[in-house]
Amino acid sequence: MELFTKNPACRFVAKFIFIIISLCVVWGCKRAFNYTDLKDIEKAGEITVITRNNANCYYVYRDEKMGFEYDLARAFADYLGVKLKLKIAEKWEGMIPDIQNGAGALIAASMTITPARQKQVAFSDGYKAIQQQIIVHRENNKIKAVEDLAGKTVHVRKGTSYQERLETLQKQGIDLKIVLHDDIPTQELIRLVAQKKIEITIADSNIALLNRRYFPQIVIACPINEEEYLGWAVNRNAEKLLHSINAFFKKIKSNGKFNEIYNRYYSNVEIFDYFDLKKYHKRLKTKLPIYRPLIQKAAKKYDFDWRLIAAQIYQESHFDPNAASHAGAFGLMQLTENTAKSLGVKNILSPEENIPAGVAHLKNLFVHFNHATGRDRLFISLAAYNVGQGHLFDARNLARKMNMDPNKWESIAKTLSMLRFRKYYKDSRYGYCRGTEALEYIKQIMIYYDILKQKGIEYSSSHGRYMD
Repeated sequence: MELFTKNPACRFVAKFIFIIISLCVVWGCKRAFNYTDLKDIEKAGEITVITRNNANCYYVYRDEKMGFEYDLARAFADYLGVKLKLKIAEKWEGMIPDIQNGAGALIAASMTITPARQKQVAFSDGYKAIQQQIIVHRENNKIKAVEDLAGKTVHVRKGTSYQERLETLQKQGIDLKIVLHDDIPTQELIRLVAQKKIEITIADSNIALLNRRYFPQIVIACPINEEEYLGWAVNRNAEKLLHSINAFFKKIKSNGKFNEIYNRYYSNVEIFDYFDLKKYHKRLKTKLPIYRPLIQKAAKKYDFDWRLIAAQIYQESHFDPNAASHAGAFGLMQLTENTAKSLGVKNILSPEENIPAGVAHLKNLFVHFNHATGRDRLFISLAAYNVGQGHLFDARNLARKMNMDPNKWESIAKTLSMLRFRKYYKDSRYGYCRGTEALEYIKQIMIYYDILKQKGIEYSSSHGRYMD
């Protein structure tokens, strides 16, 4: 050892080795992946987004990844030109620590921007305005204002902005009791209100409006705060990433992409007919099971989601096999005699013939409109089923004349409505069309379909996903 330290050559070698090791350590630290660094994210080619496995953020339906926040996150990854990687948070209150500890780049989980959270993370510009709403059972008519919570027990999930607001109300003198639930989804608490197992819960307005479809027994009583905003959260040091997120939201709000994603999950949530939905939920239990095997068989044959077909059948006939319209349409899928004959139907009122023929007819329309894609193609096909293929021919021609895309439902929805005015239908091949009825037809089908999809998604905590 003494020889090693006294020998100049040995000392030189030792110093050289020390420098190399030090440089390797420093270089390694510099190369360590940093979730707060936008350049590192772009160089790695992927971004890790922290979210939650629930009906509002992310779930899997028919082996397809879905969810409002998931679709936004996927669009952001495309905007950056990187792959999307999800980190599903086990607990709501664990997401902010994950961002602080560098376990992900951002939180996309319908998180409300609050002063308390802004001390811990940095938020993007708000992308959706919401209000916290009191949820009670329809038979509860005692709560009409925030002050009516005095003496009441309110159930909310632990660590939410609902808890923060309720605690503020307590400090302001409203004598209410808060029961905190450990990581129970808001939708589950709404279900408990609908079942009269708890009296009151709180939900953001978008969640409340959507779940009113699923649980028509509940009522949105009143808001408990002023308008707030949902935002994405990042580490407080991630300034460039935050700037990029804000630029992304600005872009998708200006080009319509945000509304497209939002409407995919929350379209027409303001529409609510208690008696219609109550009857629908009842018939899902009493009538649908009778025809479900026939619906599933036909849907599978023609590659449709059976729930979509069931929703269409309800809109057409309310599951009445003997239904007959003034326009000469019959049976569960309201086939005209000409359409039924062309499809080889002998007994138009027979569910065994009516359902397969109706689905085959829809498939023929779907194949015909093959220049459209995705939901545009589906909606155009459904509209043709409702008002006839000829009127869709006219609507598409009118769209072309007006320099609109004839393969986009947004265009066809406008031109179909216009065909009820002589100014537009006088030069069309098929003449007058009650186009607004087709819009309402599709709107109702998608509401019924959404309810059926929700009923078909069963949460499995052991697998951490939603299963069809």
